[in-house]
Amino acid sequence: MTESTKKKDIKHNWHLIDAQGEILGRLATKIAELLIGKTKPNFVRYLDCGDYAVVINAKKVAATGKKEKQKVYTRYSGYPGGLKKETLENLRARKPEEIIKHAVRGMLPKNKLQDKIMTRLYIFSDEKHPYDDKLKNQNAKIKMTK
Repeated sequence: MTESTKKKDIKHNWHLIDAQGEILGRLATKIAELLIGKTKPNFVRYLDCGDYAVVINAKKVAATGKKEKQKVYTRYSGYPGGLKKETLENLRARKPEEIIKHAVRGMLPKNKLQDKIMTRLYIFSDEKHPYDDKLKNQNAKIKMTK
């Protein structure tokens, strides 16, 4: 008989991902896959089986085509006249972490686990990050292949 996965059996690993020169959509799918835990043999949809992901060099992520000027991020405050629009170019200058965060959130399942999964994603605009000790224990550096 197949045993179902229990919460105590789940082990969360740490992964370091360098976003320099990587294409945004391809990078976001790899990150989402790690966060959800789909590559693990004990994956189940109703439990949080995924790993931690630390993304560095977020401001150097690549966008193909004319997306730098044409891709528009919108948000709405809920008040009249509260619609804000911003291009990828402006968002990269203001808050480069939000580019990857927005892309990854869109690739996660729309359920109760989405917010919990997003808390395990850490994004930094440059190479400095405070999670060296956790990453050294696991020796997990991921370089996305092109």
